[in-house]
Amino acid sequence: MKGIVFTMFLEMVESRFSPAMAEHIIEDADLPSGGSYTTVGTYDHAEIIQLVVQLSKRTNIPVFDLVKSFGHYLFGQLALMVPKFISDNPTVFDFLQKVDGYIHVEVRKLYPDAELPAFEYETPEPGTLIMTYRSARSFADLAEGLIGGCIEHYGEKIDLLREDLPGGSSARFILTERR
Repeated sequence: MKGIVFTMFLEMVESRFSPAMAEHIIEDADLPSGGSYTTVGTYDHAEIIQLVVQLSKRTNIPVFDLVKSFGHYLFGQLALMVPKFISDNPTVFDFLQKVDGYIHVEVRKLYPDAELPAFEYETPEPGTLIMTYRSARSFADLAEGLIGGCIEHYGEKIDLLREDLPGGSSARFILTERR
């Protein structure tokens, strides 16, 4: 997993909890990397899971809630990093349908070894978008948080429903515009 995910997670912990909390969870997790991350480095994804578990233990917030919250935070940070992509895609549906075909292509240019999830899209009727998420890492909670962060950023009235698919590495997200 790319280091930018780790550095942004620790930034979120520092801003929402405290710098001391970030230090504590790094120490508690006893990480192979020692908890020292660079944005361009590549690290075992199990380390971020260890960090989230330690944060959950210290805050009594369930792991899945922390991961979804991080997804919201991460979307906000990514939106600040690539404002043109946000402005070029005026709606949630416009943006989300370009994740695989544009965003992940650009990420691979910067990080050729990045292991990214894949999305399949369906628009069965106007006002509905179905995204099927597949990843070897099983981070559907993070994907849900990112999608929720996108909806929040755009300020659209969209309901988000998640259905976990068999096997644990896939989920279906059904987005429906509220009228």
